[in-house]
Amino acid sequence: MINKLLVYLLVFTVGYNQAKTQVSPSQLFETSIKKSLGKIIVDGELNEKDWIDQTPLSNFKQQFPFDTSSANMQTEVKLTYDEQFLFIGAKCYQPKKYIIQSLRRDFPNGASDIFFMSIDPFKDKLNGFYFAVSPYGVQKEGLIFNGNELSIDWDNKWYCEVSQHSDYYMVEIAIPFKTLRYKAGATEWNINFARNNLLMNERSSWNPVGRNFRLFDLNFCGSMKWDKAPPIAKGNMSIIPFTTAASNKDYVLNTPPKNEFQGGFDAKIAISPSLNLDLTVNPDFAQVEVDRQVTNLSRFELFFPERRQFFLENNDLFGSFGYSNINPFFSRRIGLGKNANNGENVKVPILAGARLSGRINEDWRIGLLNMQTAKSDQFVLPATNFTVAAVQRRIGQRNNLGMIFVNKEELNNKVSLTRFNRIFGMDYNLASSDGKWQGKAFFHQMFRLVNTSGQNSFGGFIFRNTPGLIVDLSTEYVGKNYIAESGFVPRRGYFRTEGNVNFVYFPKGKLNKFINNWRIGPDYDMVYGIADKKPTDWDAGIFFRIIFQNSAEISGALARLDYTYLFSPFDPTNTGGLQLPAGTNYTYFSNRVGFNSNQRKNFFVNFNTRFGKYFNGKILQVQSTLNYRWQPWGVFSVDVNYTNINLPAPYSKADLWLIGPRAETSFSKSVFFNLFMQYNSQINNLNLNARFQWRFKPASDFFLVYTDNYFATDDMNMIVNNRAVNAFQSKNRAVVAKLTYWFNL
Repeated sequence: MINKLLVYLLVFTVGYNQAKTQVSPSQLFETSIKKSLGKIIVDGELNEKDWIDQTPLSNFKQQFPFDTSSANMQTEVKLTYDEQFLFIGAKCYQPKKYIIQSLRRDFPNGASDIFFMSIDPFKDKLNGFYFAVSPYGVQKEGLIFNGNELSIDWDNKWYCEVSQHSDYYMVEIAIPFKTLRYKAGATEWNINFARNNLLMNERSSWNPVGRNFRLFDLNFCGSMKWDKAPPIAKGNMSIIPFTTAASNKDYVLNTPPKNEFQGGFDAKIAISPSLNLDLTVNPDFAQVEVDRQVTNLSRFELFFPERRQFFLENNDLFGSFGYSNINPFFSRRIGLGKNANNGENVKVPILAGARLSGRINEDWRIGLLNMQTAKSDQFVLPATNFTVAAVQRRIGQRNNLGMIFVNKEELNNKVSLTRFNRIFGMDYNLASSDGKWQGKAFFHQMFRLVNTSGQNSFGGFIFRNTPGLIVDLSTEYVGKNYIAESGFVPRRGYFRTEGNVNFVYFPKGKLNKFINNWRIGPDYDMVYGIADKKPTDWDAGIFFRIIFQNSAEISGALARLDYTYLFSPFDPTNTGGLQLPAGTNYTYFSNRVGFNSNQRKNFFVNFNTRFGKYFNGKILQVQSTLNYRWQPWGVFSVDVNYTNINLPAPYSKADLWLIGPRAETSFSKSVFFNLFMQYNSQINNLNLNARFQWRFKPASDFFLVYTDNYFATDDMNMIVNNRAVNAFQSKNRAVVAKLTYWFNL
């Protein structure tokens, strides 16, 4: 049955693609770009003759709160280029009163007034670049993949200046051709320009975008025609050396302080304008932001995203196979290993690595990654090599077929069954020309020294997005022996089907003054255990969401029903108490309600609660974040998560607290300080992380990071250094200083 579903999905998508009866949105708007005759000085004024003589792009269309009229706050855009840079100038009409998150680069999406652009050099409507600027000249860049997904973790060199005036602000941007990836000789790119105006509660764009789509969706770009092919960047090579000094102390093991000094480098080499080689030697990721902790009530491993810069460019080419919970390659596995002495995750040194990624032409993308980690006698871990090869072939206008091969191999290990773990996978991704349909079908097979049945996974989904109806249906299968050691697959041995339908309503009349839209519909999720030959988990409910005109939201689930069959003993509190026995099942009702206040205000709140039955007991869960924006210097927030689980005797009762105050401050556009504390009673840990960053030149930084971990509560049953654990007793402490410098050669 599952195979038939996937076949039907593939037949449908191919047939739909062949039809192509609808005009692509990018055919609606066109512009041209001419080479500048004089020198452009990036100062935010647009007073050079090349700017003055141009007729600007204008008449931006509103996308929110409505998508049927011109924008109230208009924008005018001009374009030019020289041998080194693509220049963009924009006049953004708005009273001189702005809403911004802070002066820190890469501010969160939706948090600031911005002018931004989406650039699709290959016109495939799947992969592109995103550049954004706030009225204070704060930059944000990202990579767009799958047409409408954005990662802002990518970091690269580009320049901008902003000038503020009484009724508008002026943006001037220079993007080096070295920063972009494009086809040599191409004379037409896709591009769109857009505004997020929080002050006026308006989103708008040059090429219109429907309000049921994301504003940076590449499917809604216009066409930009060059007077001649853009120049090929010469000598496009960068080297980024670093040096670190670190000191750390483990108070649990009571070992002497460990002082380390090391250096290494990353390098970026442009093989062609669209194909890049990244190298790293003795990498160190000391500047990476600390992960946010969560209260874990699951029986399975939690996912934390990749933040390390080396892995981010073209990361979708390696990391988007399968689903987020059936991923054959997860780069965070590299540099981590399990301590053979106690089973805990530990950091493993990475010796070197290389990654080739990008495009061969407009239809083919390739990726090849190889990383080598060192042997660890302390943790009984062998030297390990990671190799990943990926290829993606565009089919039709917005569909593609991708294949991946992943190999994790322990060196000098000729006997063990764990000597290597290999996976071959194939994914087919679809997206219709009008943006309404998206889907996927995939099959992945694992290979090891001794093979058996159940070493594969497969699945597929179909998603339809229209203004009045949103439908999302998917299936997945993971064999009982499918082990992706280099991937993220927290659960095995099951078949799953899930889906939801949202009926969307846009009110008219007086109600329209307060509510932009509201939606309601059923949602279900069912997991069938292969070994148990019965459903092991399912849930179903009616979900709703109300979006107000001022950007506030209310959402929730009405009488959600959950069913869980325990195939192994489990303590629902995850605190080490008496476990519910294997082979038992539980059906329980609960309710969920969430509220996000108007985030355009300096003080805003996010609130979620869950209450009702839980296994054979009750649960009350409250998750809230209080935020205060001190413009333009920073944001101060407090996460307060409380979970009360009350199971009948002799099982556990728990009051779990997770409290995380956070301060993100910007002293200027180049000096930042973050302070983050996390109190987690569930894992008995209090974490303090402080990070100072000075960006003294573009993409060149000095970091000073301080991390401290303490026991959060008393524990008379745990003995550390010959005495019972006391609250606020130190576990470990570290101080790291790091200097990086980006050289263009």
